[in-house]
Amino acid sequence: MDDNIPGSVIEPLETTSQPEPTPNLQPAEPSTGSGSPKKKSWRRRLKEFSNLYFIIFALVFLLAIAGTVVQLTWNRNQAAKKSSSLTSEQLAQLQGNTTLVGDSKQTLDIQGNTILEGQLLVRKDAEIAGSIKVGGGLSLSSITVGEQSNVGQLQVNGILSVSGDTTFSGQLSVQKNLNVSGSGTFGGNLTAAKLTITSLQINGDFQINRHITLGGSIPSKSNGSALGSGGTASVNGADTAGTVTINTGSSPPAGCFVTINFAAKFNVTPHVVISPSNSSSAGLNYYTNRSTSSFSICTTNTPSASTTYLFDYIIIG
Repeated sequence: MDDNIPGSVIEPLETTSQPEPTPNLQPAEPSTGSGSPKKKSWRRRLKEFSNLYFIIFALVFLLAIAGTVVQLTWNRNQAAKKSSSLTSEQLAQLQGNTTLVGDSKQTLDIQGNTILEGQLLVRKDAEIAGSIKVGGGLSLSSITVGEQSNVGQLQVNGILSVSGDTTFSGQLSVQKNLNVSGSGTFGGNLTAAKLTITSLQINGDFQINRHITLGGSIPSKSNGSALGSGGTASVNGADTAGTVTINTGSSPPAGCFVTINFAAKFNVTPHVVISPSNSSSAGLNYYTNRSTSSFSICTTNTPSASTTYLFDYIIIG
């Protein structure tokens, strides 16, 4: 090999290995050969723009956080103006007999649960947005229900006055009087130890499983000519039903024995049904005279003297 070949350099081998220098990957900027500043590459300019955008984004982000903190602080201050918590000193003052908190223009807002060991007195209206549960008894001087109300079991110890229609789906227990001004509809059975009704209208069948016991005032009576001399008559019963006992005297003529005057007049002339209750009465040709205020028991044939005649009557208006 020729040592004088141009462009070829033969370096001697070094006995000690040295680390190879790290190559500079960034291309050297060309020199203009004069004292003028160097021209920046496009990569450097792009990097500088990226840093500028990041700084702007960071400033905007910090401003947004600062605005949020200011808004939350302002809302908290406004809420503190509307409602404030009671301090320990104020709570200690409530232990007295009577403590006034604020006035009628202020609102006491209790965020947590509240337990009242004593009595609670509300001098004005009380509005409850949610449901109300009462573990013990509830005593009300009066109650007004504007809309529909569902009651599982209602016990009334006083007087329950209902002005409109009332429907009871469950059990109704009334210890004392029950006055209903309007109509009452019962979908199930109605059980009552004693039921007093001024006027009863039944549109369906009426079934009675036991005896019918009639009450009321005993009607008055007026003796007739058919009793004879010294004869007597008496009535035992009421306007609806009863028994008339006739005891003739001497020489009784045909005619009317007695007139029964009703304790309460009927609106129309009632239906009067009489039946003889002994053999003496069965032998008479008996009949009745009737009006809205009374009825008479009469005979067309001459009754026997000193004889007892029994007649039962049933009257339906």
